[in-house]
Amino acid sequence: MRRLIKTLLVVVMMATIGGAAHAQQSKQRLSREQLAEVQARHIAQETAMDDATSKRFIETYCQFQREIWALGPRPRLQRRHTTDRETEQELKGRFSHSRKILDIRQKYYGIYSEFLTQKQIRRVYDIERQMMDRLAKQGRKRHAQGR
Repeated sequence: MRRLIKTLLVVVMMATIGGAAHAQQSKQRLSREQLAEVQARHIAQETAMDDATSKRFIETYCQFQREIWALGPRPRLQRRHTTDRETEQELKGRFSHSRKILDIRQKYYGIYSEFLTQKQIRRVYDIERQMMDRLAKQGRKRHAQGR
C-alpha cells in the first residue's frame, strides 16, 4: 500500500512539474523579427495574396519593420517640470521622429505599389492598425494585472 501511495505521489509531482514547464514554454515571447513575420503572414492571408506576392510582401514588411525599429523608441515627454526651452526641444524631437517614420512609410508605400493594388495596400494598413490596437490593449491589460 505504501509503495502504491509513493508511486502515485511521484506521478502527481511529475505531472505538476511537467505542466508548469509546458506553461512556461508557451508564455515565452516572440522576438521582434518573429512577431513581424507572423504579422506579415497574417496580413498576406487576410488580403488573399498569391504565393509569390505573399513571399515578396513578407520580406518587404519585415524590412520595413527593421527600418522603423532602427529609429528607436518614440521620445517621451518628460513629466517633470521643465523650462520652455527643454519642452520645445522635446517637442521638436518628437516631430523629427514622426517625420522619419512618415518618410519610411512613404518609401514602403512606393515599394508596395510595385506589387500590390491600392485597395490591397489600404487593407494592409487597416489590418496592421487592428493588430497594433490589439497588442496595445493586451499590453495595457497585462500592465494592469501586474499592479
